Amino acid sequence: MKQNNPKATILISGPDQDITSLQNPRIKNVVKLRQRAARDEQGILIVEGYRELKRALENNRRPVSLFYCQDFFLGDNEPALINQCRDAGAEILSCSRMVFAKMAYRERPEGLLALIPQATFDLSGLKLSPAPLLIVAEAIEKPGNLGTILRSADAAGADAVIVCDRCTDINNPNVVRASIGAVFTVPVVETSSPETIKWLHEKKIKILAASPHARLVYTRADLRHGTAIVVGTEQYGLSEQWMQAADLQVRIPMRGQIDSLNVAAATTILLFEAARQRADG
Repeated sequence: MKQNNPKATILISGPDQDITSLQNPRIKNVVKLRQRAARDEQGILIVEGYRELKRALENNRRPVSLFYCQDFFLGDNEPALINQCRDAGAEILSCSRMVFAKMAYRERPEGLLALIPQATFDLSGLKLSPAPLLIVAEAIEKPGNLGTILRSADAAGADAVIVCDRCTDINNPNVVRASIGAVFTVPVVETSSPETIKWLHEKKIKILAASPHARLVYTRADLRHGTAIVVGTEQYGLSEQWMQAADLQVRIPMRGQIDSLNVAAATTILLFEAARQRADG
């Protein structure tokens, strides 16, 4: 864990520009990028925070611009990361406290905010392991849930996350934050449900649908072979087309009065059951 060290010497290669005005066009553009239409138009996503930016760089995602404010730094590791961004070709811009607070979407900014080109993957380009483990997320509405699913997918060693019939933009800054940068470590494909179902059948990957109404308990399903764990919307669950396409339907036993789990929590349980079975042989 990084330690606070406000007296640390900051050794940062000089910024390309010092920004102190809220009216600066660059600052206005970052604020504009909070909107999905602007992000898609410019092909850019916002990455705020030390861990998220570090993971982006570790996975060869190079920022085009980096804004920083020393007043918000949490320790003394930030300068090395800033210089790493410069070495990767990013423009480095120093900001006043007021300016950075204007751009930041976190309640407690960490003083680092980068603009990184969006990446796109398609089904045909996915590199799959011999026994692929995939997550298919149908019409997930909340960025926090999608980010948590990505984080769990990375931890369980999933090959990819396929987002079908999207309701949430995978480039939403809150998805990046909730995933703690896993959006850069796990390939994410956006496509339709019919296309995904066809592709899974062609690849002979078993479709496992999670439903509170299924008879089979998830621990009794064989998840050691190619498997796509399919989860649905927070409110309504999986659509009928996925329930009909499923090779297996499983449930997570519920002992209390609540009849279903949060979609991200359910996904995590199923992912780690697959990881457990595969680790056991």
